[in-house]
Amino acid sequence: MFLKVEKENIIDGLQKAASIIPSKSGAAYLRSIWLKAENGSLAVMSTDSNIEFCGSYPCEIEEEGLVGINGRYFTDLLRKLPQGTITLKIEKENLLIEQGRRKYKLPVNDISWFQNFSPFPEEKAVFWSGDFLQDIIERISYCIGDEDSMEAIACMYMKPLTDHNIDSCGLNGHQFALVTFVNDDIHALLPEEGILIQKKYLNELKKWLGEDEIELNQSEKRLYLRTADKRETFSLPLSTYQYPDYSTFMSRLSDPGISKLTVNRKELLEAMDRLSIFNNETNRCTYFELGNELKLSALGQDIGQADEIIEVEYSGTISKIAFPTRNLIEIINHFQSEKITLTLTGTEGPCGISGEDDAMYNVIIMPMKMVDDTYFSEEEV
Repeated sequence: MFLKVEKENIIDGLQKAASIIPSKSGAAYLRSIWLKAENGSLAVMSTDSNIEFCGSYPCEIEEEGLVGINGRYFTDLLRKLPQGTITLKIEKENLLIEQGRRKYKLPVNDISWFQNFSPFPEEKAVFWSGDFLQDIIERISYCIGDEDSMEAIACMYMKPLTDHNIDSCGLNGHQFALVTFVNDDIHALLPEEGILIQKKYLNELKKWLGEDEIELNQSEKRLYLRTADKRETFSLPLSTYQYPDYSTFMSRLSDPGISKLTVNRKELLEAMDRLSIFNNETNRCTYFELGNELKLSALGQDIGQADEIIEVEYSGTISKIAFPTRNLIEIINHFQSEKITLTLTGTEGPCGISGEDDAMYNVIIMPMKMVDDTYFSEEEV
């Protein structure tokens, strides 16, 4: 292999490729970035054995070829080089990297380590907004379980509904986030049973996504995404777990006898942020005393006590309820509405949160069980 490439043409792709490979642990072949020069372009490929990234960038090729190198070292080196032309050439068992009077050598990997990457399936591919998908992930991922052992609830679930809507949701046992949206192309692409994407893959996908339009397709086992210019492809495995039936607790939000609290989002957020100072490991909740006004209070042993009163609109019979402070703050931060509404089903039942300017976005949080005036335990959805 012998080629010349401009740093500005390749560095972004290299950083995306390097972000998915293990930095130190794992087999050496998984720490590799593969460079393949052919047909006037340089392909940059990497995998962690599950996620696959492949980008293609313009270059001047003197001799075609394939080489694997330590991805972190190579990317760090090119990132620190100035803009301009970089020459890459295989020399014996090394990759020679030159830029002007700068010369570096990195050892190459055994070519037998290379395995072909999954090609993007062209048939039935659809286009989608990259920033819309990124927003869905942002609004859901914090409610997804972190441990792989949690199986389905360590995944984001996307399911087509009979009315052409699509549900995208995440659940961790104490919180549930649901984004419902309409897209006929995505609806037709998804299987009837929906798809599951593990949270650890969502984090990497979110880094790759931008504001531009993307192509989307799937096979039985993988989800494929590609930039509209077909330059970069990102694919990940789909999970096959059975997702819980979330309609059982969503339906409780419309039961007779529910209580509703409407409050200025910013005012509540700022008040709870101040009250969080008075939380500790033992007392990590905020009390809501409900009536014509909302009284918020927090008590922390050896810290002190805080009370604030804010104006609200309230209808219902629940007089007192407790929520984990930091969890509720995180949820409120994902809304943009001026006012949010809390739908209370009971002091220990699911609480739904929605906002007028956050159409089709709903979050459920479980209150904390008020055992006594000091200690609390968190309920599960």
